[in-house]
Amino acid sequence: MTQPSSRSGSDEPLGGARVLVTRSPERSRALVEALSAAGARPVLLPLIDFERAPDQHALDVACDALSAGAFDWLVISSVTTVHVLMEKAAERGLGLDRMVPSATRIAAIGPATRSLLESGGLDVALTPSGEQSAAGLLTVWSGSGRILLPQADIAAGTLAAGLAAAGGTVTAVTAYRTVDYPAAAERRLAVQAEDDDAGPQPPSYSLLGPETAATEIAEGRIAAVIAASPSAVRRIAALGPLGGCRLVAIGRSTADQAAALGLAVAAVAAEPTPNGLVAAVEKALNPP
Repeated sequence: MTQPSSRSGSDEPLGGARVLVTRSPERSRALVEALSAAGARPVLLPLIDFERAPDQHALDVACDALSAGAFDWLVISSVTTVHVLMEKAAERGLGLDRMVPSATRIAAIGPATRSLLESGGLDVALTPSGEQSAAGLLTVWSGSGRILLPQADIAAGTLAAGLAAAGGTVTAVTAYRTVDYPAAAERRLAVQAEDDDAGPQPPSYSLLGPETAATEIAEGRIAAVIAASPSAVRRIAALGPLGGCRLVAIGRSTADQAAALGLAVAAVAAEPTPNGLVAAVEKALNPP
C-alpha cells in the first residue's frame, strides 16, 4: 500500500491531501473551507445524523419548566442541543432568548455551542477554559441549584453525575437521538447550515458512501480522516483497517474512544474549531 502524501509541490501545508470529513454537508461548511484554504481536498462521508427525541412529552415538560424559571442553570454540551431548543422555542412562538429566562445562567461546552447561543441572544456564563468536554466543564464548575441538562440519547452519565456530585439537582432529558446517516426524513432534526448567510454556493468537496470510502482508505487514497465525536469514531472503525490513513480526533473523549477500539490517533485538536482541526491534520500529516 502506498501511503498518501500530504504534499503536491504546493507551499500550502496540506497541498493535495485528501481528507475525509465524517459530517453531513450542512454541518461541514466551515471545516471544508478551512481545509481547502490549507490546500487539502476535502472528501465528505456523512456517518451520523440526528432525530428528534422519541419522548417529546418529557422534553416539552422540561422546556416549559425552563421557560417558567424552574431552573437556575441550563447546561448545554453540543450545538445539536441548541438547535433542538431553537426548534422548541419556535413551536412556542418564541425566540430562544425568550424561552430561556434572563435569571437562568447558561454553561456551554465548546466555542461553536457558545457562539450559536450568543447568536440567539443568550449570555453564556461559563465555558471550560481548557479541555472542551464534560470533564473540562466540571473542572471549572462551581454552580449549584436546579440544573437542566438536555443531551443526546447516547450521552455518557459523566456530566450529570459530576453536576450532582457538586451539589446540583439535575434534570437530565433526552433532546435528540444519534443515528446512522441519513435519519428518517419524518424524524430528522432540522439544522441550519453553517454560514447560512455566506451565499448559495457550497464549497467544493466530494461526497462518498461507506463502501467507496472504505475502498479508498484501503487503497491508500485518503490521507487523513477527522472524527468529530465518539459515535463517529465507532462508525469509522466499522469501515475497516485505516492503514496509512491518519486518524484525527476533535477532542480527548473522541481520542479515548478511538483508543478503546484499538485505533491509533495521529493528532488531537487543541480546540474543537475548524482551525483547530486543520492544525491537527497538519500535525498528523507533517510530524516533526
